[in-house]
Parts: sequence; structure tokens; C-alpha cells
Amino acid sequence: MQCPRCQYTDSRVLESRSTEAGQSIRRRRECLECKHRFTTYERLEFVPVTVIKQNSHREYFDRSKLLRGMIHACQKTGLPPETLEGIVDNIESQLQTRTLREVTTAEIGELVLLELRPLSEVAYIRFASVYRQFQGIRDFVDTLHHLSEGRNQQ
Repeated sequence: MQCPRCQYTDSRVLESRSTEAGQSIRRRRECLECKHRFTTYERLEFVPVTVIKQNSHREYFDRSKLLRGMIHACQKTGLPPETLEGIVDNIESQLQTRTLREVTTAEIGELVLLELRPLSEVAYIRFASVYRQFQGIRDFVDTLHHLSEGRNQQ
């Protein structure tokens, strides 16, 4: 870290504190050359993830949009909002750790379904019906059959 007074590149950390609910770290430093004390902040850098929509349009990943869709699909299923927020946190962290910075809506939908499946079959079916754009009763029956097969294998 470069000293703001003398531009010397070595300093020592005097104190570190977590700030912004753990999203950044505040560090008090002292320049080893001129003894000037200064403060630095370290934050996680999130590289934007681009979502490729079904119509080939691209937009940045928006966690609030995903959460709204999940809340809408999971109404009256008994899943608390904190659980849905946790799912969105998991999905967002998975997307941030990927080397590819683009993801399709289909991939995001499958990640949601993987998270919902063990929590609530009703939430799973409701989300799948919107995400997979069910056209009729046959789509529901196929998904229910697939869901029950997975439960029998466990």
C-alpha cells in the first residue's frame, strides 16, 4: 500500500476492523518511511455477471429480480423469505466464482430448482411451471413424475 504523503510502498497494519456488515475491512496503517498514519478500506470486488435472456438480449444479473420471481412462485408454500434470500445468496456466490461471466436464464432457473427441490415440492413445481413455461397439464404431470422418481431413489 502506497503512503499518501511520501508514496513509500511499505506500511504496517496497526488495526483492522470489519465494516459494512462484514462487506469490507477498515485498516489503520503506518508508513514505514515517514511514520504517517492513514486508513485504507478493502472490499470484495464483484465482477458483473451478464445474463443471456431467451430472446438473446443481455443484461446484468439482478439479485432482486431473481428474489422477486422466487417470492412470487413460492407464495403460500411456507418457505420463509430468509430461506429464499439464502438461496439467492448461494446462487449469486456460485455465479461469482465461475470463470465464465455470462450465464443463461435456463442455467439460473436450474440452479433455483436444485435449491427448491429438497425444501418444498410445491415451490419446486410452481417455479418450474413459470421458468419452464408449462403449456398444459402434460408438462405438470411429467414434472411431478420426475419429482416423485427422484424421491423414490433417495
